[in-house]
Amino acid sequence: MSDFRQRLLDALEASIAEDGYAKTTVADIVRRARTSRRTFYEHFASRDECFVALLSEANADQIQQIYAAVDPGAPWQKQVRQAIEAWISSAEARSALMLSWIRDVPALGAAARGLQRDAMEHFIEMVGALGDTDEFRSAGIGPVSRRRIIMLLGGLRELTAITVEEGGRMSDVTDEAVDASIALVGRWQ
Repeated sequence: MSDFRQRLLDALEASIAEDGYAKTTVADIVRRARTSRRTFYEHFASRDECFVALLSEANADQIQQIYAAVDPGAPWQKQVRQAIEAWISSAEARSALMLSWIRDVPALGAAARGLQRDAMEHFIEMVGALGDTDEFRSAGIGPVSRRRIIMLLGGLRELTAITVEEGGRMSDVTDEAVDASIALVGRWQ
């Protein structure tokens, strides 16, 4: 990735943190990135395209952090907790961006739908891979069905979205998210 492109993405994230996505303009992004509009448009066709790229990168980073946090040799329930805690920690580290994902992405229309589907696919693959360990298999769990993973992810997303929109923090739901995930993954195999 070019240095200018990364600077533009970083500038957009900083602007979202300070002003919110709705109030952020291309002028704000290029000012923060210390570059020109021409450079911006060499990398992105629009502010929305830049936003989608930023969110795609953030999702990839979050998935890497979750993979890194889970010890595949730990008991399966502990692996679930490690994954949930890493997911929450990585989201809270970029809380303004996470809140923007909840509030602003739906307004993007078709571009957002592609982003949402890609993100969901990557998370489905991750959960499937994390659940495909000896610890899960020895407990009689797995492979976890795609539909169950979608229910799990959708429920976690809605729980955290409502919590954050009501002024709470994602970490407020850690124990409930862990318990629900264990119940959904560990039963009805």
